[in-house]
Amino acid sequence: MPALPSSLISSLTHAPALPLPETAGGLPEALAGLPDPRARRGVRHRLPVVLTAAVCAVVAGYRSYTAIAEWVADVPVSTALALGMTPNRRPSEAMIRRLLQAVDPQLLTTAIGAWLADRGTATASTTGRVIAVDGKALRGSRTTDTPARHVMTACDQATGVALASIDVDGKTNEITRFAPLLDQISNLRDTVVTADALHCQREHVTYLAQRGAHWILTVKGNQPGLHRQLAGLPWRAVPDAARDADRGHGRREIRSCKILTISTGINFPHAAQAIQIRRRRRRLDQPKRFTTETVYAITDLRVHQARPAQLAAWIRGHWSIENKVHWVRDVTYDEDRSQIRTGTGPEVMATLRNTAISALRLTGITNIAAANRHHARDSTRPLALLGIT
Repeated sequence: MPALPSSLISSLTHAPALPLPETAGGLPEALAGLPDPRARRGVRHRLPVVLTAAVCAVVAGYRSYTAIAEWVADVPVSTALALGMTPNRRPSEAMIRRLLQAVDPQLLTTAIGAWLADRGTATASTTGRVIAVDGKALRGSRTTDTPARHVMTACDQATGVALASIDVDGKTNEITRFAPLLDQISNLRDTVVTADALHCQREHVTYLAQRGAHWILTVKGNQPGLHRQLAGLPWRAVPDAARDADRGHGRREIRSCKILTISTGINFPHAAQAIQIRRRRRRLDQPKRFTTETVYAITDLRVHQARPAQLAAWIRGHWSIENKVHWVRDVTYDEDRSQIRTGTGPEVMATLRNTAISALRLTGITNIAAANRHHARDSTRPLALLGIT
């Protein structure tokens, strides 16, 4: 059988959107420099056109190759023309599937991350950027012979925008992918990076120092010597530097934060302060039963660079990547049950979901599921979101 012409063979509706900078171009322009994995002969649909259409479909809540192709087939002629498609010859499901299974996910993420960074300047925090780094398994990509794919993401704590992501293949782990992930972000100077205990590594803080970034790292049992040193500090003599409480999800939690300036005795490069976080929780239906958890962290930030309340907020805010990105991908987009497994498809689809979530977050949207329904009702809405006029 001859190859196909494009074959690889050879609360929302009333909420005002935040303004985006006029200098930020549309997504198709940002994707124009990506290498096309297809042979030149017979290509009917340019790579940026197909990728942009796929992102539009994901913004509207579509989750699979088939669903994306259905969105492409159903949009009005005017929308197809705005996307750069020939209305009577649109990309098929087979063509979309083969292309998304072959695109380089890291190059795609880098291009989209730069585009999101440009558009995010209108909502940038004036107090400095804080980036959370965390990984997530794509459980649906598991087969009988291969483990689930794993993707690590860098997310802006304040906005919930995914600034970079990278695949973690079965021959390595998150530790070796930390620097390549953050290499995708052009400027880290004066940025604070938060990460869990897995990334409490001397090589990581050396890399961040070279990039001019600051860091806050949780310390647990994977660094037993360091954990013992922190636990052995005279915390009883230290007053609480910050304290807060809240209730939700059927429980009440009280958090206290103590901070010590480190002069000597802690064997970790660039460490300036040690932090102890104590969390006391009780279920609202069991008012007399408390559970207490003590967590330690270290940072290179000095006393004059961050207030105690800021440090406590950034440590707690690290889990914004779980709430604002990973949870949305799991629950709203049902990522863990996705059966996409071939080629780079799982990583590329994760990037498309991150892009849709991030683009929506930049307009001030908090309910992504409602935003999907809003954009599904009018095919011109995803185009406007992505800067296509």
